[in-house]
Amino acid sequence: MAREASAAARARETSTAKLAKFFPEASPVRIPVRLTRVAEGNPLTESTVIEFGTPHEVLFASTLPLEFADTLRLQNSDGTLDAEASVVALHNTGGRTAVAARFTREVANWIVKL
Repeated sequence: MAREASAAARARETSTAKLAKFFPEASPVRIPVRLTRVAEGNPLTESTVIEFGTPHEVLFASTLPLEFADTLRLQNSDGTLDAEASVVALHNTGGRTAVAARFTREVANWIVKL
């Protein structure tokens, strides 16, 4: 029975969770944000949820056409997070892409580990 539960848990593991394994400091979080790809021309925007974070990186799923080194702006609804980050890793699965992005400058106290 434990074997079946373990297999089911692995099957439900999201692509963002798989990508988070490459970031040992990553902690699970759930922070809704507005994501904007900063680019010349028309910026692309979507709502997403930061699923994992470190003091320097955020990991989330996106449907935007993102590429390595794209600059992103992340904003939460109350304004306590408004930062730019650069894409450092992508994991494509179907219609959504797991993304890891590193802040371009220090963001103080955005994630607190106890």
